[in-house]
Amino acid sequence: MVVFIFSPASAQPTRSPSRHGGELVLATTSDPKSFNDIIAKESSTTIVTDLIFEGLTTTNAFTTQVEPNLAQSWEISDDGLIWTFHLRRDVRWNDGKPFSADDVVFTFNDLIYNPDIPSSARDIFTIDDKIFEVEKIDDYTVRFRLPVKFAVFARGMSQAILPRHKLEQAVKEGRFNFTWGIDAPPREIVGTGPFQLVRYDPGQRLVFVRNPHYWKKSPEGDSLPYLEKIIYLIVPNTDVGLLKFMEGALDIYSLRGMDYPLMKPLEQKGNFTVYDLGPDMGSQFLFFNQNSGKNLKTGQDFVTPYKLAWFTHRDFRRAVAHAIDKQKIIEIVHNNLGYPQHSAMGPASGFFYNPLVEEYDYNPDKAREILASIGFIDRNTDGLIEDPQGNRVEFNLYTNAGNTERLDIAGIIREDLERLGMKINFRSLEFNTLVSKLTSSYDWEAMILGLTGGIEPHFGNNVWMSSGQLHMWHPMQQQPATAWEKRIDAIFTQGVQELEENKRKALYDEYQQIVARQLPLIYTVLGARLYAVRNKFGNLKPTNYGGIVHNLEAIYIKEEYR
Repeated sequence: MVVFIFSPASAQPTRSPSRHGGELVLATTSDPKSFNDIIAKESSTTIVTDLIFEGLTTTNAFTTQVEPNLAQSWEISDDGLIWTFHLRRDVRWNDGKPFSADDVVFTFNDLIYNPDIPSSARDIFTIDDKIFEVEKIDDYTVRFRLPVKFAVFARGMSQAILPRHKLEQAVKEGRFNFTWGIDAPPREIVGTGPFQLVRYDPGQRLVFVRNPHYWKKSPEGDSLPYLEKIIYLIVPNTDVGLLKFMEGALDIYSLRGMDYPLMKPLEQKGNFTVYDLGPDMGSQFLFFNQNSGKNLKTGQDFVTPYKLAWFTHRDFRRAVAHAIDKQKIIEIVHNNLGYPQHSAMGPASGFFYNPLVEEYDYNPDKAREILASIGFIDRNTDGLIEDPQGNRVEFNLYTNAGNTERLDIAGIIREDLERLGMKINFRSLEFNTLVSKLTSSYDWEAMILGLTGGIEPHFGNNVWMSSGQLHMWHPMQQQPATAWEKRIDAIFTQGVQELEENKRKALYDEYQQIVARQLPLIYTVLGARLYAVRNKFGNLKPTNYGGIVHNLEAIYIKEEYR
């Protein structure tokens, strides 16, 4: 048996008048879709829930090693199938109620594994259709029995834990999916995290205050968090965010490449610092709706059949990939502070990144040649191409309003595709409306979106498994629609059970090669992670993995700025 034991935090909390107090003002371009972390599928929700909820473990932003959080230690059986977590005894929910093993068991058994709740986490914590057995040993001990070895189990225990005492009745009455929506009173949202939501003004702001019951202490024994308040201003677009920062209304601004020449020379005069953390860990991509299903209410196909034939044809997607001018995107959108992306994982992912995948150079002539080889030509000399049946190649392309970089990328891609003779009807939608199309109604044809990315491939399980709820081009398949999707399913099932790191890498290298070859997502470029931050904050320790405020509870306002 392997035993992991970690040192407890400092004993008695104290108040340090030189560090406690003040606020941090950030910006977001979208209202949250929900305050319910379990059913969240979009970053507009998780920027809220990440401040409120915590998991049993966390990942060190510097070393990327797994560390204790709500669990102070754990033990693993010799066969790797039984994990016993010993919970901290000093944790309270922000309403003052004690945190216990009941909350952990409830989160898994009643929420994540509840078939009536659309939780993406279920995809991650299910292997070969087998779930984990989760049981309470005593008030501060929880045991997980795994059906197979699970290589990333400790890291996966960063899964947010939700309070049984607040949500159990909603589950029993079958209304959990509508609980903690954006109409919920903010103080009803109860978590163990460093901050709690106290106000939400739609289209204007989200306000959080420090959780007075938060369990973490500084090395000096100070009660954390130091900051009294976090405010997210909801701005219509990134341009407004920039103006707000320049006016002094924001404390941190995530720069676009185009902002760098403006902002960098103003550092000293503006009393802020620009940080370049390297390639973005996320991704931006174009993809097509390959969903062959029908709307059960109307009986209509989600995608017009002849368009579905285009989108499911690999050569059609290959042609599109060759038509996208990535270097132009880097130059115009990112001011040359960007990187072409070819693989499903980017270089910031570290160990599991595979740079040796098929690449699609910008080559419009080759794109036209590929299209012509499958019968897509301009038959009536009107400047637009038709498919072999004479249908004009025309489709709707969506992305989210407010994200000016993504809108600019969409504009360039639209021009690139129109040069091939396609007619592109571009639409920008409010982010949560776009997500609803993607995950609920499926009434879309092409989209440009992004994913946040990470260092562990398995946590993209709900995107890459054919049954995944975020398998965006064709979600929740009963059986894999293609042989390559079946192979990716097998890779992810095998990869998470393989404990030898190099063997895991070989599997995930193959998955990235398949994605690059089949192009369900056609990747564009990675931006640099750039931030402008007011110089008034202490304890800033930015990393590429963690970003600027990964240690938010420890950040404080320097005495000279009070």
